[in-house]
Amino acid sequence: MKELIIIGGGLAGCEAAWQAARFGVKVVLFEMRPNRMTEVHKTPMLSELVCSNSLRSKEVITGPGLLKKELEVADSLIMKAANAAEVSAGSAFAVDRNIFSKFITQTIESHPNIRVIRKEIIDIPDTIAIIATGPLTSNAMANSIKSVIGDEHLYFYDAIAPIIDAESIDYSKVYLSSRYGKGGDDYVNCPMTRDEYNQFYDALIEADTVSAKDFEDLKVFEGCMPIEVMGKRGRNTLIFGPLKPVGLPDPLTGKTPYAVVQLRPENRQKTAYNMVGFQTRLKWPEQKRVFRMIPGLENAEFLRFGSIHRNTFINSPRHLNADLTLKEKNDIYIAGQITGVEGYIESTAMGLIAGINAAKRILGKEIVYPPRESAHGSLIAHITESDPENFQPSNINFGLLPAGEEVLKIRDKRVRRQRIAETAIKQWRKYIDKILAFII
Repeated sequence: MKELIIIGGGLAGCEAAWQAARFGVKVVLFEMRPNRMTEVHKTPMLSELVCSNSLRSKEVITGPGLLKKELEVADSLIMKAANAAEVSAGSAFAVDRNIFSKFITQTIESHPNIRVIRKEIIDIPDTIAIIATGPLTSNAMANSIKSVIGDEHLYFYDAIAPIIDAESIDYSKVYLSSRYGKGGDDYVNCPMTRDEYNQFYDALIEADTVSAKDFEDLKVFEGCMPIEVMGKRGRNTLIFGPLKPVGLPDPLTGKTPYAVVQLRPENRQKTAYNMVGFQTRLKWPEQKRVFRMIPGLENAEFLRFGSIHRNTFINSPRHLNADLTLKEKNDIYIAGQITGVEGYIESTAMGLIAGINAAKRILGKEIVYPPRESAHGSLIAHITESDPENFQPSNINFGLLPAGEEVLKIRDKRVRRQRIAETAIKQWRKYIDKILAFII
């Protein structure tokens, strides 16, 4: 039996390896770290989270919640790790990064069907393989992919938020609460008056930023918009975005502040906090100056500054088949964010499908496609059926899921989404049952 080659030890690569190994397929997983690090990774661990520590909403009537439910039904390794590393964060599913990555690294490295090789691969293999090199694909591999698809890669810039030392927060000026009371006191809330907000806003949009050096123009993914870019859309934009105070009344006054900056715990010990929605490309000294204007953060110590980096993805509608193989070289599967999905769990989902499909191909089994009604099937439809002239990455959202006329007539949004989610999960379970029948 052929071995399955997987290039990239991120979320997609590890999920693909786990799924293929369940079929009895021997997997060789290549990861270039620590021999070669990216501009944002800090450790040699597999599936290191470099942006947020949140997997977003738990609620099944949201796109992320539905996709996580489907992943759990499919016995996803990433969801096993997430459940083992969960950090209380209200209605969001946050994880302790260290516990999360350690769980995945130990599971993958100890699996009898998986061999991990720490080596950079710069050429596309001439055998069945999965490329899951992620949005930070090395230039060498990017050029190798380009040589096959004959196209320039699309790209956008991604920004990450700062992390603050919990001990440096002035707790006399903040309060603990989750929006609408969901989750108790999971978040640290920094309330701002109108004057404080306006002073902060003026400083933010005038602050010095890192330029998009070496690249011809700046394309920013809407779901990870730098806060200063968002702010330049209008003075009140942030109040309706990451600084919205709705559902966060100050318990001391009973009144809702003009604006609120939320801090989400980074780990179970709550020794570090992530600035929610504060992805940024401000220069580091400017981050100190501007973000210390936020009440309670006057003496903030930054454990990690925000930064911006280039993310790479291919024009999937032009180059990917529905089974996630390249049209130009159909023994090569593409998985993860490089396909044009955006987000941790979306990347995981593409790894899961690629791992299953590649394993079944090696075993000589017929491919079973994910149902269109499912979140997985809807993501695949987005990346393979969108207009290639205007293709952009997307998170999972209910706008991607199909709904019959009868469901669309339901006025109550929650009820409507619940019906769509029920159909998705039902069809997904049927798909997984068919898949499991082939596991040896």
